[in-house]
Order: sequence, then C-alpha cells, then structure tokens
Amino acid sequence: MKKFIIAAVLLFSVTFTFAQLNFGIKAGYNSSLGMNNLSSVTTGDYNLNSVSSELANGFHAGIFARLGFKNIYFQPEFLYSMGKKDYTITFKDAVNKDVTFNKLVNVSTLDVPLLLGYKLLDLKLVNLRVFAGPKLRFNAGSSLSYSNLTTGGSVTQDQLVKDVKAAQVGLEAGVGVDVLMFTLDARYNLIGDMYQTKLSSLTIDNIPANTFVISLGWKLF
Repeated sequence: MKKFIIAAVLLFSVTFTFAQLNFGIKAGYNSSLGMNNLSSVTTGDYNLNSVSSELANGFHAGIFARLGFKNIYFQPEFLYSMGKKDYTITFKDAVNKDVTFNKLVNVSTLDVPLLLGYKLLDLKLVNLRVFAGPKLRFNAGSSLSYSNLTTGGSVTQDQLVKDVKAAQVGLEAGVGVDVLMFTLDARYNLIGDMYQTKLSSLTIDNIPANTFVISLGWKLF
C-alpha cells in the first residue's frame, strides 16, 4: 500500500511539474438549433424566424480545468444548463390517422464534457484550439408538457407518457480561441434526447438533442 501511495504521489508530482494547469469559470448560451433545423430552412419547412427564436433560448454556467502538455491539453468541465425546447410532433395512430401535438421541454441538466484539445496556434498572448470528447449529461429537474393535441383517431392527451432519462452520453466538438486569460468556444453537441414521449410501449419521438453552444470563460489562474 505504501508503494502504491508513493507511486501515485510521484506520478502527480511529475504531471504537475511538466504540465500547465489552469482553472476558471465560464458561461454561455445553448441553442436548440440543430443540423436538422438548418437543412430545412431552404425548403420553407423551417423559416428564418424559427431559427432566430431558437438561437437564444438557453444558457449554461460552471467551472473548468485545463491540464496542458505543450500543444495538447485535457479539459474537464462541470456545467449547469437550462433552457427550453418547443416543437411539434406528428405520428400515425393505430387506425393510421395523423396525431399532432406540441411538446415543450423545460431543460435543466448537469453537463460534464471531458475534452481533449490541440493548439493549432500557440502564441504568448493568443492561441487557437480544436477539441473533442465525450459529454455526460444528468437530469437536474427537467420537465415535459403537451398542448394542442389534434387527432382524427382515438388518442387522447392523457395517453401520452412522459419519459425523462436520468442520464445520457454524447459527443462534443468545436473550436476555441484564448486571448490573455479569456477563452471563447464554439461547439456542436451530438447527444441523444433525454426527453421522450411514449404511447403505451411505443416511443413516439426520440429526436437527438444536437445543438450549437457558445461560451465565454475566464481563467482565474
């Protein structure tokens, strides 16, 4: 046991001797605008007013650490995210009739990105980075609600079952720039939707929550 403790202490000592450690706070906004929304803009199914309304409907705030080895770095983060997603769902019922309703998701999650990055440009005062890595998402009080149900069949609003997953795993990738002690990141999330709607055992929607995120951080040291 003593040998293990000594080895661990030596490992951490060597790591922090040759690595640069930063710690800071950050905040930014989460959009509910994904690639599917953007691709439908040109068809008229999703207009520019819809895009504008979804670009500023959420925010996040938290802390981050960065452990760097020359041009390579590891950056874990712990963020609280809040926002809304409002969209329309259409599906076929048992008698092949269209059922349409509005789904509102009040998002409240704890996000833990674990990012591996590379500095494309590393100057004394400015650097340009790219990064990617897994993202862990945990439910922190999210909720669902439904409205405006229209149907030609027998489905009622009471039959719609809300399913909010406790956790989800996805991927995150993006680019960033550091100027002095400030960091600016633009990211894209690729993560499954935690907020499903079911009819009995049938999952009606499972739309991936692929979104754009922009954040500003301040390295305290």
